[in-house]
Amino acid sequence: MSEQFSQEPESDTESELVVPPEAGSGGAPETGDLVIDASLRDLADAPVDDLDAQIERGEQVQRTLQGRLSDLGG
Repeated sequence: MSEQFSQEPESDTESELVVPPEAGSGGAPETGDLVIDASLRDLADAPVDDLDAQIERGEQVQRTLQGRLSDLGG
């Protein structure tokens, strides 16, 4: 049995998702949270040819996101 996959959203919620223009253009996406946005900009600014810097900045983004989520937990 073969399944056919549709490109149309399955729900109204999916059709409302908006991808910021800068997300696919090499810039950092913006969330509206100053700390997270700064961390994402640092990651986007990591030199393409420096894998260590990319990993380090990616780990920093992860720590920042985990910190923000733990702040929400109370």
